[in-house]
Amino acid sequence: MLVSVIIPAFNEERTIGEVLDALRLLPIEKQIIVVNDGSTDGTHKVLEALRAVHELTVVHCQENRGKGAAIRSGLLHVKGNAVVIQDADMELCPNDVLQLLEPLKKDPIHVVYGSRFLAGRGNASWQNFIANRILAGYTNLLYGCRITDESTGYKAFSTELITRLNLTCEGFEFCAEVTAKILRAGYHIHEVPVSYFPRTKKEGKKLRFWSDGLFAAWTLLKYRFISRTALFKNAVAYFPAKRG
Repeated sequence: MLVSVIIPAFNEERTIGEVLDALRLLPIEKQIIVVNDGSTDGTHKVLEALRAVHELTVVHCQENRGKGAAIRSGLLHVKGNAVVIQDADMELCPNDVLQLLEPLKKDPIHVVYGSRFLAGRGNASWQNFIANRILAGYTNLLYGCRITDESTGYKAFSTELITRLNLTCEGFEFCAEVTAKILRAGYHIHEVPVSYFPRTKKEGKKLRFWSDGLFAAWTLLKYRFISRTALFKNAVAYFPAKRG
């Protein structure tokens, strides 16, 4: 199975090389797509240098539009049977990609989330843990599901599903939009535990827990009532034969 790994990167010159080195060592057939989302540091230079070492697809955006826009840009270059979203920092261990992919080999699983909280709080701060538990509970209430980590940076999809989904997100609301539309379409989100090594704002963390969390909550609510025929790009809807 060829796996397309999409890495949105904004000002990650310190960590992108380490992420790519770790992914390169994974014993899977892979296509690595890095989307440089208008970085103003040395990310562009680092990626150009790494082209000579890694077999990469690099997309340079002229301006910073946000994580969602970067992922959508990356989806245009996908060649694999499965798509993994990988952050450009090392908060999540690249070795856990193998755990994400295993369930996708089983029908009818089309979506796998790497949960940071499936086994408890782990290394997360209490603030982070509580905020994420509230958001996951809110998602479960709206959509009648049972997930533990809606905003995880590790998400894996069958290419057939994620490339047909009608995504419009620009920023961090990618997580909320893709979760909402997948659940609204009737798909089950399978979770596996992943390691989590959170960094601080000083170290480069960009997500704002409460403001971004409120925007995610609004996005989840907005798409709860969207017409199912508007969930996919093509006129022919792509709904599962059964909920699995």
